[in-house]
Amino acid sequence: MKHPSLTPPPAGPVLLHACCAPCSSAIVEWMLANGVKPTIYYYNPNIFPFEEYVRRRDESRRHAEAQGLEWVEGPYDHEAWLAEVDGLESEPERGRRCLKCFAMRLSRAAEAAKLMGCGCLTTTLASSRWKSQAQIDEAGREAEAATGVVFWHQNWRKDGLSERRAALLREFGFYNQLYCGCEFSMNNKPQKGSE
Repeated sequence: MKHPSLTPPPAGPVLLHACCAPCSSAIVEWMLANGVKPTIYYYNPNIFPFEEYVRRRDESRRHAEAQGLEWVEGPYDHEAWLAEVDGLESEPERGRRCLKCFAMRLSRAAEAAKLMGCGCLTTTLASSRWKSQAQIDEAGREAEAATGVVFWHQNWRKDGLSERRAALLREFGFYNQLYCGCEFSMNNKPQKGSE
Protein backbone atom coordinates (compact mmCIF):
# COMPACT_ATOMS: atom_id res chain seq x y z
CA MET A 1 0.00 0.00 0.00
CA LYS A 2 2.54 2.56 -1.15
CA HIS A 3 1.33 5.83 -2.58
CA PRO A 4 3.96 7.82 -4.48
CA SER A 5 2.79 11.32 -3.52
CA LEU A 6 2.27 10.56 0.19
CA THR A 7 5.27 11.22 2.39
CA PRO A 8 6.11 9.63 5.73
CA PRO A 9 5.53 11.79 8.81
CA PRO A 10 8.25 13.55 10.74
CA ALA A 11 9.61 11.41 13.57
CA GLY A 12 7.54 10.99 16.70
CA PRO A 13 3.96 10.20 17.66
CA VAL A 14 1.22 11.47 15.34
CA LEU A 15 -2.10 13.04 16.30
CA LEU A 16 -4.74 12.62 13.60
CA HIS A 17 -7.45 15.25 13.87
CA ALA A 18 -10.54 13.38 12.65
CA CYS A 19 -13.72 14.96 11.37
CA CYS A 20 -15.56 11.64 10.91
CA ALA A 21 -15.06 7.91 10.46
CA PRO A 22 -15.52 7.81 6.66
CA CYS A 23 -12.80 10.43 6.15
CA SER A 24 -10.50 8.70 8.66
CA SER A 25 -10.79 5.17 7.32
CA ALA A 26 -8.44 5.15 4.30
CA ILE A 27 -5.97 7.49 6.05
CA VAL A 28 -5.77 5.24 9.10
CA GLU A 29 -5.41 2.17 6.89
CA TRP A 30 -2.52 3.81 5.02
CA MET A 31 -0.86 4.93 8.24
CA LEU A 32 -1.05 1.51 9.87
CA ALA A 33 0.28 -0.15 6.71
CA ASN A 34 3.23 2.27 6.80
CA GLY A 35 4.14 1.84 10.46
CA VAL A 36 2.32 4.88 11.85
CA LYS A 37 -0.06 4.30 14.77
CA PRO A 38 -1.86 7.62 15.27
CA THR A 39 -3.87 8.85 18.20
CA ILE A 40 -7.28 9.93 16.90
CA TYR A 41 -8.44 13.33 18.13
CA TYR A 42 -12.10 14.10 17.53
CA TYR A 43 -12.55 17.85 17.89
CA ASN A 44 -15.45 19.27 15.88
CA PRO A 45 -17.42 22.01 17.66
CA ASN A 46 -18.68 23.14 14.24
CA ILE A 47 -21.04 20.19 13.89
CA PHE A 48 -24.72 20.99 14.24
CA PRO A 49 -27.14 19.87 15.56
CA PHE A 50 -25.77 18.08 18.62
CA GLU A 51 -27.44 14.81 17.58
CA GLU A 52 -25.41 14.93 14.37
CA TYR A 53 -22.26 15.55 16.38
CA VAL A 54 -22.99 12.52 18.56
CA ARG A 55 -23.66 10.29 15.56
CA ARG A 56 -20.39 11.24 13.87
CA ARG A 57 -18.49 11.02 17.17
CA ASP A 58 -19.74 7.53 17.92
CA GLU A 59 -18.83 6.30 14.43
CA SER A 60 -15.34 7.78 14.78
CA ARG A 61 -14.85 6.06 18.13
CA ARG A 62 -16.19 2.76 16.77
CA HIS A 63 -13.71 2.88 13.89
CA ALA A 64 -10.75 3.77 16.14
CA GLU A 65 -11.58 0.96 18.55
CA ALA A 66 -11.87 -1.52 15.67
CA GLN A 67 -8.33 -0.52 14.64
CA GLY A 68 -6.95 -0.71 18.18
CA LEU A 69 -6.19 3.01 18.28
CA GLU A 70 -6.39 5.48 21.11
CA TRP A 71 -9.33 7.83 20.58
CA VAL A 72 -9.66 11.18 22.38
CA GLU A 73 -12.64 13.54 22.29
CA GLY A 74 -12.07 17.27 22.44
CA PRO A 75 -14.65 19.60 23.99
CA TYR A 76 -17.87 20.28 22.11
CA ASP A 77 -18.51 24.01 22.40
CA HIS A 78 -20.68 25.06 19.50
CA GLU A 79 -21.26 28.51 20.99
CA ALA A 80 -17.50 29.22 20.99
CA TRP A 81 -17.35 28.06 17.38
CA LEU A 82 -20.26 30.35 16.43
CA ALA A 83 -18.42 33.26 18.05
CA GLU A 84 -15.29 32.36 16.05
CA VAL A 85 -17.13 32.55 12.70
CA ASP A 86 -19.41 35.44 13.63
CA GLY A 87 -20.06 37.67 10.60
CA LEU A 88 -19.10 34.91 8.13
CA GLU A 89 -22.36 32.96 8.21
CA SER A 90 -23.25 33.69 4.57
CA GLU A 91 -19.85 32.81 3.19
CA PRO A 92 -19.95 29.94 0.65
CA GLU A 93 -18.27 26.62 1.28
CA ARG A 94 -14.49 27.06 0.86
CA GLY A 95 -14.95 30.71 1.79
CA ARG A 96 -13.57 32.69 4.74
CA ARG A 97 -15.79 30.90 7.29
CA CYS A 98 -14.18 27.58 6.44
CA LEU A 99 -10.68 28.99 6.90
CA LYS A 100 -11.64 30.36 10.34
CA CYS A 101 -13.18 27.00 11.24
CA PHE A 102 -10.07 25.07 10.19
CA ALA A 103 -7.80 27.48 12.04
CA MET A 104 -9.75 27.06 15.27
CA ARG A 105 -9.94 23.28 15.05
CA LEU A 106 -6.32 22.72 14.04
CA SER A 107 -4.93 25.16 16.61
CA ARG A 108 -6.83 23.34 19.37
CA ALA A 109 -5.76 19.98 17.95
CA ALA A 110 -2.11 21.14 17.93
CA GLU A 111 -2.45 22.26 21.56
CA ALA A 112 -3.90 18.84 22.44
CA ALA A 113 -1.08 17.12 20.52
CA LYS A 114 1.51 19.04 22.53
CA LEU A 115 -0.15 18.07 25.82
CA MET A 116 -0.28 14.41 24.76
CA GLY A 117 3.36 14.33 23.67
CA CYS A 118 2.60 14.07 19.95
CA GLY A 119 5.08 16.14 17.96
CA CYS A 120 3.17 15.83 14.70
CA LEU A 121 -0.37 16.71 13.61
CA THR A 122 -2.31 15.92 10.47
CA THR A 123 -6.02 16.08 9.65
CA THR A 124 -8.68 14.13 7.82
CA LEU A 125 -10.06 17.45 6.58
CA ALA A 126 -7.53 17.08 3.75
CA SER A 127 -9.38 14.00 2.47
CA SER A 128 -12.61 15.78 1.58
CA ARG A 129 -13.38 17.03 -1.91
CA TRP A 130 -15.59 19.67 -0.23
CA LYS A 131 -12.57 21.32 1.43
CA SER A 132 -9.85 23.64 0.15
CA GLN A 133 -6.41 22.05 0.52
CA ALA A 134 -4.84 25.53 0.51
CA GLN A 135 -7.01 26.63 3.46
CA ILE A 136 -6.22 23.47 5.42
CA ASP A 137 -2.50 23.92 4.83
CA GLU A 138 -2.67 27.58 5.87
CA ALA A 139 -4.51 26.68 9.09
CA GLY A 140 -2.04 23.85 9.76
CA ARG A 141 0.98 26.12 9.29
CA GLU A 142 -0.54 28.66 11.70
CA ALA A 143 -1.11 25.93 14.28
CA GLU A 144 2.49 24.74 13.87
CA ALA A 145 3.86 28.27 14.27
CA ALA A 146 1.83 28.80 17.45
CA THR A 147 2.60 25.47 19.15
CA GLY A 148 5.77 24.01 17.65
CA VAL A 149 3.84 20.84 16.75
CA VAL A 150 4.82 19.91 13.20
CA PHE A 151 1.94 20.01 10.72
CA TRP A 152 2.25 16.97 8.46
CA HIS A 153 0.89 18.29 5.19
CA GLN A 154 -0.80 15.66 3.05
CA ASN A 155 -3.41 15.69 0.34
CA TRP A 156 -5.21 12.58 1.59
CA ARG A 157 -7.51 12.39 -1.43
CA LYS A 158 -4.77 11.42 -3.90
CA ASP A 159 -3.31 8.11 -5.06
CA GLY A 160 -6.54 6.13 -4.80
CA LEU A 161 -7.33 7.05 -1.20
CA SER A 162 -10.65 8.67 -2.17
CA GLU A 163 -11.69 5.45 -3.88
CA ARG A 164 -10.48 3.41 -0.92
CA ARG A 165 -12.49 5.66 1.40
CA ALA A 166 -15.64 4.84 -0.58
CA ALA A 167 -14.91 1.11 -0.35
CA LEU A 168 -14.23 1.23 3.40
CA LEU A 169 -17.38 3.27 3.97
CA ARG A 170 -19.37 0.35 2.55
CA GLU A 171 -17.23 -2.30 4.26
CA PHE A 172 -17.68 -0.77 7.74
CA GLY A 173 -21.26 0.35 7.11
CA PHE A 174 -20.41 3.87 8.29
CA TYR A 175 -23.01 6.58 8.61
CA ASN A 176 -22.14 8.90 5.72
CA GLN A 177 -23.15 12.49 6.34
CA LEU A 178 -24.49 14.65 3.54
CA TYR A 179 -23.10 18.03 4.61
CA CYS A 180 -19.87 19.40 6.10
CA GLY A 181 -21.19 19.73 9.63
CA CYS A 182 -22.15 23.28 10.47
CA GLU A 183 -25.63 24.71 10.04
CA PHE A 184 -24.35 27.11 7.38
CA SER A 185 -23.08 24.27 5.18
CA MET A 186 -26.35 22.30 5.12
CA ASN A 187 -27.54 23.71 1.80
CA ASN A 188 -24.30 25.09 0.35
CA LYS A 189 -22.02 23.75 -2.34
CA PRO A 190 -18.30 24.57 -2.56
CA GLN A 191 -17.03 27.27 -4.88
CA LYS A 192 -15.96 25.73 -8.18
CA GLY A 193 -12.32 25.69 -9.09
CA SER A 194 -11.14 25.97 -5.49
CA GLU A 195 -8.63 23.30 -4.43
